[in-house]
Amino acid sequence: MIQSMTGYGKAEALKNGRTVRVEIRSLNSKFFDLNLRLPYSLKEKEIEVRNLTTESLHRGKIDLFINVTEGSLEKPQEINVALAKKYFRQLKSLAKAVGADKKDLLSITMQLPEVLSGQKNNVDEKEQAIVFEVIQEAIKDIVQFRRSEGKTLDKILRANITTLLSLLKEVEIFEKDRIETIRKRLHHQLSELISSEEYDRNRFEQELIYYIEKMDFTEEKVRLQSHCDFFLQTLDDKDSNGRRLGFISQEIGREINTLGSKANDAAIQKIIVQMKDELEKIKEQLLNVL
Repeated sequence: MIQSMTGYGKAEALKNGRTVRVEIRSLNSKFFDLNLRLPYSLKEKEIEVRNLTTESLHRGKIDLFINVTEGSLEKPQEINVALAKKYFRQLKSLAKAVGADKKDLLSITMQLPEVLSGQKNNVDEKEQAIVFEVIQEAIKDIVQFRRSEGKTLDKILRANITTLLSLLKEVEIFEKDRIETIRKRLHHQLSELISSEEYDRNRFEQELIYYIEKMDFTEEKVRLQSHCDFFLQTLDDKDSNGRRLGFISQEIGREINTLGSKANDAAIQKIIVQMKDELEKIKEQLLNVL
């Protein structure tokens, strides 16, 4: 079953007087792109958090936010004086370098990460384990969201493929008339170019057979049918594989283009245009498939 790359998940837990909140947002992307925001007390665990997220979400533009705060609202906020001084000195130096106003530097400093509240307190190993449990719960939540969105994508893609196969059936309606039209046109053109005395019927038939075989697209129809069937089979796979579906759609496009180049028939060309339009809808949807 396919999954969408778009999703949202969250989880929260209150343990030992601390509230742990985790939010994850995901958008489509060709690769895995993680924007991670951790509290200062968990910076040493950044690699572990990244590995856990990569293993679970695989692909997409991911925003993951982790917040650890004191559970009691009555407890006054504390100031991380050392960190505030460091921020203030850096801002003052930057303001001097660019010629900016220095009067609001203290206000700006107080809004910077880890300056206020109990975030400066260390998180012990037990509390870190709790944080990872909350992260895993948030990941489960976003995976469920992705699966739900994937069901919608699945229905759309199956409908697109069904339409493609229906259009392929329509081609067969015009195929016999197409060959006969080509034969008559060739015969008429040849009759105008040469006299009846010079006309070699056997040679004409040979050339006609060669020409019709060159314009025959039976193999392309068979391959197009096969690619569409493979596309549907891939939708049924246990794991979502948007890249494979993308490759299959490229092969479908090649067969449609070849059909169009060989058609030499106005009615079939109209069907080819409809096929291409349907294929573009498929490719657009695949941009969001995991």
